[in-house]
Amino acid sequence: MPMISHKFLTRLVASAAFGLALSTATVGPTFAQSAFSPAVTVNDRVVTHYEIEQRALLLSLMNTPGDKRKVAKEQLIEDRLKQEAAEIIGIMPSEEGIQAGLVEFSKRTNLKPEDLIKALEAEGVSEQTLRAFLIAELSWRGVIQSRFAGRVQISEAEIDRAIASNSGAGGINVLLSEIVIPVTPQTNDQVQSLALQISEIRSQTEFEAAAVRYSQASTKDQGGKIDWISITKLPAPLRPMIMGLAQSEVTPPISLPNSVALFQMRGMQETGGSSPSYSAIDYAAYYLPGGRSAETLQLAKELRDRVDTCDDLYGEAYGQSKDVLDRQAVAPSKVPRDYALELAKLDENEISTSLTRPTSAGGQALVVLMLCGRTAVTGEEVSREDVASALRSQRYESYSNGYLEQLRADALIYEK
Repeated sequence: MPMISHKFLTRLVASAAFGLALSTATVGPTFAQSAFSPAVTVNDRVVTHYEIEQRALLLSLMNTPGDKRKVAKEQLIEDRLKQEAAEIIGIMPSEEGIQAGLVEFSKRTNLKPEDLIKALEAEGVSEQTLRAFLIAELSWRGVIQSRFAGRVQISEAEIDRAIASNSGAGGINVLLSEIVIPVTPQTNDQVQSLALQISEIRSQTEFEAAAVRYSQASTKDQGGKIDWISITKLPAPLRPMIMGLAQSEVTPPISLPNSVALFQMRGMQETGGSSPSYSAIDYAAYYLPGGRSAETLQLAKELRDRVDTCDDLYGEAYGQSKDVLDRQAVAPSKVPRDYALELAKLDENEISTSLTRPTSAGGQALVVLMLCGRTAVTGEEVSREDVASALRSQRYESYSNGYLEQLRADALIYEK
């Protein structure tokens, strides 16, 4: 369930305390006539303008970033796909299940369910809007568990490896291949569908061919092959997923900024010692306008030849916009996932030029990404059940995202 903002909580409490009534002053005849007309059809299932406005208001109260109406429309399209998938296999949340979902949602506002409903209505959000929101998510939960439960069984060995991967115990190194496929809003559906197909590959030869054909990573010419790497250098959320792979197995699609990634297991070994976990990653990102054009890549090469350490980048950035250089020393969980994956391949003061970022002018900037250093710490005690739960959640989420994109790619969606 989504998090509830402090601002929203304050407004809800105020609304509940003062018993504010829903105002209808702005609802004129024109809105009343058009509110329930179709805005979008999804496989003959209608999304109305009223539903979009209601969901947008709910998202606003939940402090959801971005264009609320656009996000609302996209969510409601996905809700129709989720509901259709649930109905096909006979899944429908019981009233008891809906009430349990409402209780779970209400806990985030420290209000009882009935008080939350009253407060939402005082802000203009109907109870039916909240129920529809919960029903779609609960139905989808059932679909994913029914469809993928067989793929998320967690063994004791996987838990052991996951704990080792986070603590550094055993000094585990992995040999991976990668495919990183660029994504734009126009290609998102096709890329997600393609990534789901690649995730089913169990041949290293086929994966290498797919890497050469589709990947944008610097490893594409080597069939996506990455050298041996310590598991503790990878982003923490990915470690259990990687450690759970059998030989030649591929991860579910992993969403990154502007791309989707997949990894294939080619080998695993224990080094005999322990590998450190890290409390902080120090890195620098220097942005060159022009994306991956030949001219920009040449500038990046020249920059790489001039600098020896991250501190040298300050001289390169002197006299330019402050946005040209971003230096961070943050917890590993705060590093953007695509940056973290590139940094995992680097030693101190090494550079990657595999990534891009959108610019404010609407173009692309090549990211000259440099690892400045890592701060090591001793791993903490972790609960085996917490690890198993995290493994299951991550796998369910990956399969959920991939399956939803597949449904969307196959759907007939028309906007009015």
